[in-house]
Amino acid sequence: MLDTSAITGESVPREVEPGNEILSGTINKNGLLTVEVTKEFGDSTVSKILELVQNANSKKAPTEQFITKFSRYYTPVVVFVALAMAIIPPLVVSGATFSDWIYRALVFLVVSCPCALVISIPLGFFGGIGGAAKSGILVKGSNYLEAINNVDTIVFDKTGTLTKGVFKVTKIYTLDRESEENLLEYAAFAESYSNHPIAISILKAYGKEINKSEIENYDEISGHGIKVSVKGKRILAGNKKLMAKENITYDVVDETGTVVHVAIDGKYAGYIVISDEIKDDAQKAVRELKGIGVKKLVMLTGDSKLVGEAIGRQLGLDEVYAELLPDQKVEKLEQLEKQKKTKGKLLFVGDGINDAPVLARADVGVRF
Repeated sequence: MLDTSAITGESVPREVEPGNEILSGTINKNGLLTVEVTKEFGDSTVSKILELVQNANSKKAPTEQFITKFSRYYTPVVVFVALAMAIIPPLVVSGATFSDWIYRALVFLVVSCPCALVISIPLGFFGGIGGAAKSGILVKGSNYLEAINNVDTIVFDKTGTLTKGVFKVTKIYTLDRESEENLLEYAAFAESYSNHPIAISILKAYGKEINKSEIENYDEISGHGIKVSVKGKRILAGNKKLMAKENITYDVVDETGTVVHVAIDGKYAGYIVISDEIKDDAQKAVRELKGIGVKKLVMLTGDSKLVGEAIGRQLGLDEVYAELLPDQKVEKLEQLEKQKKTKGKLLFVGDGINDAPVLARADVGVRF
């Protein structure tokens, strides 16, 4: 099991086996791995993320690049013209005085740089930035504040942005002979020696002290689950591969999240679903964004297609793209930008290190 959260943003560990590709920057959660290095450091995932962030500014909108270039030449031209007005006429025009032409040069400087615009517009932006700061929102600059006014496409990350990013037991299903409490208890005893995030979620949901002296014949089967004897009963807790390996007929589950099947004394007892939860205000936020005229709401996630599409349906998003790495998120963002039919801005909302390239590439990046 590998923790890929720093790269994909997803908290659920990924299962790997011989022959699978492993991304640099992931953390081994259990077991011993022998890994063959197949790429130079410059081609590694982490190195690509850094390169994407550094190059993002070069791909900003053409209008922004034009304004930056224009302002670089405009100011010195105006200053030199004003100097010429102050110096040349008194030297070449009879009767002209320096006092008159210096005054006219100053007038020209004022006209070419309108005070009303120069003073009032920055003050307006400072007021907006200050008001946002009081609500706990930090705006990096006035250009981002102005861009927000023209946003017509918003792209979200999933974990930690639309969902809480904390995995917990969300459903317990049992057959008639077992209560939910008993099933959870047996699963908690089985998982008591594991430091896997799924095991921790089950132990937290159980919430009681576990007497480990009641546990016997503990056997963790890599990639499958756990076999153990608890209070004289033989418990199996794991994925569908464990059930198939032990020839136990199990229910096919179509749930959003990770499913832990439980069997007691060779008979299927039920299952426990561990999944991420949608944030309490996520649906309200999506609804209100559509209400103020945002035309397209999209989600990009490194999570599985099944989970991503289920979250998208619950929230009412327009499009969902799943199983994406950081560089693939940037590519998808650029595709979405090309698909826009208006001149509106594209805003990306994310929270993880893996979102840094997309945050930098978007017209406006919002980070929690």
